[in-house]
Amino acid sequence: MKSTTHENERTYTAFAADHQIASGDLQSTVLKTKKRIDEGEKESILIFDDSTGKQVDFDFRGTPEKVLQKLSSHPLFVSTHPSATAPSGPGRPKLGIVSREVSLLPRHWDWLEQQPSGISAMLRKLIDNARKSEPDEERARRRRETGGSFMWSMAGNLPGFEEASRALYASDMKKLEKVIQDWPKDIRKYLLKLLQESEALAG
Repeated sequence: MKSTTHENERTYTAFAADHQIASGDLQSTVLKTKKRIDEGEKESILIFDDSTGKQVDFDFRGTPEKVLQKLSSHPLFVSTHPSATAPSGPGRPKLGIVSREVSLLPRHWDWLEQQPSGISAMLRKLIDNARKSEPDEERARRRRETGGSFMWSMAGNLPGFEEASRALYASDMKKLEKVIQDWPKDIRKYLLKLLQESEALAG
């Protein structure tokens, strides 16, 4: 079973304590969370990247428009667009590519520079092709790690956490579901959602 989620369609999910309060693309999740905060939400709020299960922090100070504008300078969403600091359209920033160093040998750079599509485009193409041909076992492992990241953040103090972790990394989904059946509903549902692809690949 292949993953159909495109990089540009990355989604996020927000929790207030153990209740899910928002889920969707970056801007809609941030705006819904901001609205919840402005309405007086007292519980601690955590937002997770659905593709990694990792927590992402945002600055919710200011107006909704200001919060969205600040996304363009967020370390995870740094844009290469010269006007990225200004909102695009009705308050939506232009989010671009994170700049990171790549170490290659001279022969690698020589080959990349000869590609008509350009170095960045060719690197993205090579990575996309590698991901498409990635063994099912490797994609299942990464999905388990995604679930594990979320569990450490949201379920570390819940009963049966250690047993659930062992079941997760042993790919024993039946045991995992049994162990977490008394966990808060939204945490349980989101974790199982993250692991659905892993279970299908293992089967």
